[in-house]
Amino acid sequence: MTVHIIHFTAPINAVNTAQFVNCCTQAIKQGATQLVVKIATMGGECSYGFSLYNFLRALPIPVHTHNLGTVESMGNIIFLAGERRTACLHSKFLFHPFHWNLNGSVDHARISEYAMSLDRDLDLYARIVAERTEGASEQLDIRAYLRGEPRILEPADALRCGLIDAVDESAQPFDATCWCVPC
Repeated sequence: MTVHIIHFTAPINAVNTAQFVNCCTQAIKQGATQLVVKIATMGGECSYGFSLYNFLRALPIPVHTHNLGTVESMGNIIFLAGERRTACLHSKFLFHPFHWNLNGSVDHARISEYAMSLDRDLDLYARIVAERTEGASEQLDIRAYLRGEPRILEPADALRCGLIDAVDESAQPFDATCWCVPC
């Protein structure tokens, strides 16, 4: 098995999404038969988070995601793309309400569009978490967390809620091929 490790330690935005996709593509071209994505992110833009989730789920090789220390907000969606999911003993997961930065003037139609989009993103986020944690002994109330009751989960909580399969320091093999985002 040829494992490539990608360290994603960045905000989720257009530039970092493009770099991440490029790293994954190059790893596969170089013969990777498994990707380990080590994540430390405070989150970022919804559209890019959902895009990276779909991208990782569609890859032709297994993906293992690992929480290096903190996975927050949209980072949780990327994290949940892993077939195997682990976290360091001293790590956390944060779920909190969405927020957008609005630039310039906004009319009624645009505000309605933003509200629809926020509701759609909330529904999609909740659906992905429910699908990827199905059968867990403790269910996450994602809708409450995204609407004003944030929640931090320690690794033990994440195990009960089905976010992770194990607490693991995930040591890096000496001869592993590594990629970093941002580069």
